[in-house]
Amino acid sequence: MNRALIEKLKEAVQEADALMIGAGAGLSTAAGFNYSGERFRRWFGDFAAKYGFSDMYTGGFWHYENMETFWAYWSRYIWVNRYMDPPKSVYDDLFKLARGKDYFVLTTNVDHCFQKAGFDKDRLFYTQGDYGLFQCSKPCSQVTWDNEAIVREMLLSQGYGIGEGNALTLPEGATPAMAVPRLLLPKCPNCGRPLTLNLRSDDKFVEDAGWHAAAKRYRAFVDGHARDRVVYLEIGVGWNTPGIVKYNFWNQANENPNAFYACLNYDDARLPRELVDRGIGIEGDCAEVIAALVG
Repeated sequence: MNRALIEKLKEAVQEADALMIGAGAGLSTAAGFNYSGERFRRWFGDFAAKYGFSDMYTGGFWHYENMETFWAYWSRYIWVNRYMDPPKSVYDDLFKLARGKDYFVLTTNVDHCFQKAGFDKDRLFYTQGDYGLFQCSKPCSQVTWDNEAIVREMLLSQGYGIGEGNALTLPEGATPAMAVPRLLLPKCPNCGRPLTLNLRSDDKFVEDAGWHAAAKRYRAFVDGHARDRVVYLEIGVGWNTPGIVKYNFWNQANENPNAFYACLNYDDARLPRELVDRGIGIEGDCAEVIAALVG
């Protein structure tokens, strides 16, 4: 970890008029939200044994034999990645960095970790949806519904309990059910069609009133600081959807001569040539870098 670069970034944040945070999946990975390995085996070992897949993403696209099994899998998936607390404190540390600053967060993450860490929901724009919301699968309207209550019922029906930090619990020696009762299958309150997750995967993604309000607040923040000393802090953003955070930050920082751009990434913290003189890239574990920034 390059201490000189960390001190340079720390100084830039301290002197900034505003802090614009852009976050991708790498930030939640650094917080311990891994979708494979021990964490996957702990919550989905039975599904892995039966169907042969070895990570949560693959299981999320699996063609299950019925919707009762589909929602047994997805209720666990939603809970451990949305309602359970992350294992590591990286989001809490990031909030320490942002607290007291005029900040805004643009993120492709859908796991709600920013709000759980204390970030103001009116300073967040979740562009790609939220594991905690359902929408109509058609969709018949641009409306979403909170899913915590029904997901909790699905988990209880599988034999799980809910412990401290919303952690799932299971009696010693017990085997969870791999299906939920048919009466718990979520249906649209308006048209009766199946509900699905509010995640952007195709042209059926619902951009509800909350989504549009957040988009408007994001644009107002960017426009309001167009010539201010803004630090554009990009964290854990990859190349699956670079147009949402990465390219936006490059363009906005390039257009503002007073802006400073920083990229934190595990192994690819490149800078565009236009920002080499007023930007830095720091490679390594984002959790360690953010902890150093607030330490």
